[in-house]
Amino acid sequence: MSERKARAPARTPHRGVRRGVPSGAPDIPEKPIPLLKDGLPMSAFAIMGAGNDPHNWQLPHHSKNITLPGKGNEQTVDWILMETAVTLLSRYGIEGRRVIADPQLIINAANHLAAHHRKAGKTIPVPLCVLITDEL
Repeated sequence: MSERKARAPARTPHRGVRRGVPSGAPDIPEKPIPLLKDGLPMSAFAIMGAGNDPHNWQLPHHSKNITLPGKGNEQTVDWILMETAVTLLSRYGIEGRRVIADPQLIINAANHLAAHHRKAGKTIPVPLCVLITDEL
């Protein structure tokens, strides 16, 4: 009979051990992976619904540059997306389709989009004015 060498059991790293890092290296906490929808973070949307679920985020109005450090929110507003977001909030929507959300979320989104217009020195669109004055 031939003797076979016994295979050593596969080693699994212990918790907290990082591959390729010397054992004496300090632990660096892992950053949580941010939730994204279509490459955009939650802050790029006017309606977030349940913040933990990207499927509830609606009305994107920022470009993907919003994730770059040093970029202010006003520098990353995509005014073409903004126009679409305003139209979808309006009473008539686009081809009869409008945002489906709780009325308070719609008013909050209208206030949010109007604030962007104010900060950029732009006139607030009529559909937003109607929603904001409906709140009063």
